[in-house]
Parts: sequence; C-alpha cells; structure tokens
Amino acid sequence: MTTVAESIIESLIAGGVRQVWGVVGDALNPLTDAIRRDERIEWIGVRHEEAAAFAVSAQAQLTGTIGVCMGTVGPGSIHLLNGLYDAKKSHAPVLAICGQVPSEEIGTDFFQEVDNDVLFSDVSVFARTLTAPAQLPHLLEQAVNAAYAQQGVAVLTIPGDIGELDVPKGTVARFAPRGTAGAAPDEQVAAAVAALAEGSVTLLVGCGAREARDEVLALAETLQAPMVLTLKAKEGLERDNRFQVGQSGLIGNPAAAKAMDACDVLFLVGTDFPYRDWYPTGKTVIQLDARGEHIGRRTSVDHALVGDAGATLRALLPRLAARDDSKHLDDAVAAFRSWHERQDSLLDPGHDDSLVGRVRAVFDNPDDRIRPEAVAAAVDRIARDDAIFTSDTGMSTAWLARFVTMRGTRRLIGSYNLGSMANAMPQALGAQALDRTRPVVAFSGDGGLMMLLGDLRTAVTYRLPVRVVVFNNGRLGMVKLEQEQGGLPEFGTELDNPDIAAVAAAMGLASRRVTDPDELDDAVAWACGVDGPVLLDVVTNPDEIALPPKAKLSQGWGFAIAKSKEILESR
Repeated sequence: MTTVAESIIESLIAGGVRQVWGVVGDALNPLTDAIRRDERIEWIGVRHEEAAAFAVSAQAQLTGTIGVCMGTVGPGSIHLLNGLYDAKKSHAPVLAICGQVPSEEIGTDFFQEVDNDVLFSDVSVFARTLTAPAQLPHLLEQAVNAAYAQQGVAVLTIPGDIGELDVPKGTVARFAPRGTAGAAPDEQVAAAVAALAEGSVTLLVGCGAREARDEVLALAETLQAPMVLTLKAKEGLERDNRFQVGQSGLIGNPAAAKAMDACDVLFLVGTDFPYRDWYPTGKTVIQLDARGEHIGRRTSVDHALVGDAGATLRALLPRLAARDDSKHLDDAVAAFRSWHERQDSLLDPGHDDSLVGRVRAVFDNPDDRIRPEAVAAAVDRIARDDAIFTSDTGMSTAWLARFVTMRGTRRLIGSYNLGSMANAMPQALGAQALDRTRPVVAFSGDGGLMMLLGDLRTAVTYRLPVRVVVFNNGRLGMVKLEQEQGGLPEFGTELDNPDIAAVAAAMGLASRRVTDPDELDDAVAWACGVDGPVLLDVVTNPDEIALPPKAKLSQGWGFAIAKSKEILESR
C-alpha cells in the first residue's frame, strides 16, 4: 500500500512536475513529507502564499507544464487567490492543492474552516474536495486535465485526515495528452483573403501568435503591413522585425496609433487586446484566434478565423497576392523611428544639462533624479540576450515596454491581464528556479516590492540569483499619473520608503543604491555580474511624464490643473 499523499506526489512527478511552492502546515503535512522523501521533486517554501501562486504561474507560462502551489487550511489557501487569479487571466495551467479541516468537522464552522469549493469557484476551471481514497487517481486526473485543456487553474482540496490514508500501491494518475487547435475552416480563410484585398492593412498581433513568428512575418511582407504588437507579443515577435511599430494603449506610442487609424483593414492575429478605446472605428476587422469566445468581444469583427495562428496563416498565405505599394508601411515605420529618436534623447545622463533639458527639468525633474527611461535602457543594453524579464504593474511596465527589446531568446512575464501589484519579484523567483544559470531580471516598482518584501529572503534561502531592479520614485506612479490627468492633485500616492538597498542587504542579498545618473551603467553591470541574488535600488524621478500615444486635450488640461493645485497646496 501507499498513502494518498504519496500517490499524489508520485503522479505529479510522472506528469513532469519538479517543484511545489507554498507554506507548510496542517493538512499539507503528509504531502510535504512525501516531497521531503523524494529527491525528484523540490519544495520551495515562501513567506507568503501569494508569492507561491505568482511563481508557479510564471513557471507554467514559461514551460507549458502545470505549475503546482499549496496553501494550508483556511487563511493559507485564501492567500493563494491573487496569484491564482493572475494565472487564470494569463491562461496558465496551475494546480493549487489546498488543505481542509478534518472530514468529520466539515460543515461545523470549525476553526479555520473555509468552503474551498465555493471560494475558488470563480478563479478555477475545476474545484473539488477529495473525500475518500477511492477517488484517486481519478479526481487528480480530472483536475490536471482540466487545467491543461482549459489553460486555467484547478483546485484540489484535501482534508486533514485524508492525506495519510492508504491506497493500493501503483495508484498513479495518467494525465491526458495535450492537443493543439488546427487551422480555421476553409470558408473562413476564403472570406479573409477577399477582405485583405480591400485596401491597406495593419496587423495587431498578440501572444497567441508568438509560436507563428515566421508566418506572421511572411504575412506582413506579403501585405506590406505595419505590425502593432501587444505587450505580451514583444517576446518572440519584436526582435529582427522591420514591420513592428511598438505597442498601442497607454504604454504605446503615436506610430502604433497612427498605423491603426490610417489602415483600411485591421487584422487581429492571436490577440485579445482589451482596451476598446484604442481600437479604430470604420475599419474592416478580421480576427484570428484559437478561442472562439474571444472573437468580437473587444471590437466588432467582420470576418472571424477560429483556429491556431500558425496553421491558419499557413493556409491563408498561398492565397494572398503580394503587394508592391509600401507607403502605409513606410509611413508607420518612419513615425515609429522618429518617436524612438525623441525618446532616446532622455537616455543621455547629460540630457537635463542641455538647454531643452534644463527647461523641461524645471517642470518634471527639479531634483535632478535619474530618469526611469535611462534605467530601463541601461538594463536593456547590459542584460544578456537570453534573460527573462518580469515587470510590476504600473510605470515599471511602461518603461520596459518602451526601452527593453525582446531580442535573442529573451522572455517576458508580467501581470498583464490581471494588473496586480507585487507580481514581478515572485514571478522572477519562479522563473529563476527553473534554471539557476539563466539571468532573470525583475522590474519592480517600490510600491509593488514592499507588498511582498518578505519573499526577497526566499531568493537567498533557495539560492535563486534573481536581479531585482527597483524603480524607487517614492510613489504609486501610475495612480499619480491617473490622478493628475484627471485634474486631481496627487493624494495618497507618496511612499515613505526605508532604504531599500539596506533592507535587501539585511536580508542577505547583494545590494546597491544608485542616485547619480553617471553611475547607472556601472551599477547595472555590477548587478548583472553578481553571483547570487541582487537588488539594485535606483532612486528615480517621480514626476516623469509618460504621455499616452493619443493624448487628449482634456488630459493635458487636467494635468496642468493638477500641477497648479499641487504647487498651491504645497505652499
């Protein structure tokens, strides 16, 4: 005989799982003891369960293999929720194993009792409680198969008295093979071919097309179409791509907005880009997506293609006539290049000493602090071409989107659908644990890092050599920008931070605080060369202006009003 706990761990190992993240205790003790006794799988104990869920979500996104986290009875499981919601929104296959009070106490409002099946019903594609050993291996198979098939979160709850019970030896779950979608139906392809002949085309390409790089580039070449990339599509599609013109939305640029506004046909390829205000109107819209439920939920679609991006484009391309007229493409690329040149002027440490820089600095950098654009650009120059990047929601992501290129085999993870704070550092931990020799760089905001600060120590405990770059502007930067664009004075966004580098040093990380723009490159090079976990605390300008690609007059007026209110109130 073997135990329920041993059977579950053996099944996970057979399914390719090599790490489990969480906090030990209570009902999980039989499971963590089974992990302790098996050298094929590693337990990584975090300081907060939310960090565990973020970490395994990142692992699932990077590898395609299910990530596994654990939370014990009641509060321990509740702490998983935010990271699990990120996995849900990122379509990451994750299994959460949650503890429960002993079976005879379920339903009695026992100490720490929580109805996990109800609690996790919205975040999960599968949520069940194991109530008897005879339910193995079937319930575990259903959980993992659902997570893979629906690319989401499965929750398996185990009462405290169940894990040590016996099951027949050899009770091991066999998980179903993962399938892939095929090409869209021929009639859909034919309709799209006809629509693509109607005029100039702009492509809006998302992460669903990352594995179809060759086909997407061939499509752009054939149609002479500029390519707007979503943030998640930077990975895999940005490098060596003469057609791409950056991102749309608040973190985007005017060239991308122009490319979408000026086209006759907008072709959405593998994207569920959520911001409706940034879609142009009056265009013929084609949408290609493997998930039929995504079609038309962001903008009206004239022609749907439901299928795998690569397979569908391979069916589509031979039917398209190659174009000679490249004016639409050339205009968009020229606008993108011009915008980049203007942005790059901010990267010079002596920018604020120039005439234009001195005038601008009076308004947006009176204390002569390091510009965050320069931080992102320095990391881009110095980090290896195989680095994995994570970024906190907010301005850290804006600087990464604009100044870090996903060249080589770089990867990118963030809370880009849920938009949670505090994600970058734990996601970096998860990515680093997959391969301790591959560089992982977290773009952390000071607000986000402070939320899960305790898990910096996890990097030390498990020898995870992450590089945490902190954009320390003493602000909740995105909220500050939102308030000021709405004409409100900044309120509640200032952060009374400690010396973050000193805190990191006390926790065992190599650390350095940077306040001088002339020291930035040296500091980044040092951070990238340290053998072990490192934190770079860069004191950046809190008043940096990040204009959206299509700034409205009302936003500019609101910003001016907000600044005048701030000045008056500060006096």
